[in-house]
Amino acid sequence: MNLQNTYDLSGNRQAAVRHNVLRNTYWLLALSMIPTVLGAVIGVAFHVPMLGGGMGALLFLGVAFGFIWAIEKNKDSGLGVALLLGFTFFMGLMLTPLLTRTLGYANGGFLIMTAFGGTATVFAVLASVATVSKRDFSAMGKWLFAGVIVLLLASVANIFLGMSALSITISVIAIAIFSAYILYDVQQIVNGGETNYVRATLSLYLDVYNIFTSLLSLLGFGGGSRD
Repeated sequence: MNLQNTYDLSGNRQAAVRHNVLRNTYWLLALSMIPTVLGAVIGVAFHVPMLGGGMGALLFLGVAFGFIWAIEKNKDSGLGVALLLGFTFFMGLMLTPLLTRTLGYANGGFLIMTAFGGTATVFAVLASVATVSKRDFSAMGKWLFAGVIVLLLASVANIFLGMSALSITISVIAIAIFSAYILYDVQQIVNGGETNYVRATLSLYLDVYNIFTSLLSLLGFGGGSRD
């Protein structure tokens, strides 16, 4: 009986830890939207110049991976949270070209809100599924990572090719991959595979960010109006 009680207490503690990680992750994810929006507003309002082409892509990747490395190294401290919020501000700034192009459409504001609403809906639905589903999504991890590598290579190639059809294809596949990543990342938290809320927030933020940008790009291709 005492042994059973010990197992029960241990299980309760583990469940409490998982609950706290999930709660803190959602709170930090919500907080990370503030510097993202701030960065985007500053970028659009002040026409912050962005280096384009291959050099621009390399610079973006260098800064982004630098932030990710620093966040990983400091994930157990307050500095990790500060770096994460700094990263989300940077990512907001990086939205400047996409938002500026979208706002050039007569219905640009509507397209942005549609992309935001669509992204929020996708996240809410898939996060809920990952939380309650008995299906194990962990096996998807390696395939999703491989898909991201292919997407990254295709995106870099399209900087030089400039093919609209390839851009649309990349956006569609990106939405599928990062939607699946929401299932994977949330379930990692729920099942105790991820115990650090800073790292968990970073993963979910990248999922949401990529879904939003890909969806907005698609809406611009298909629904942008110049009139």
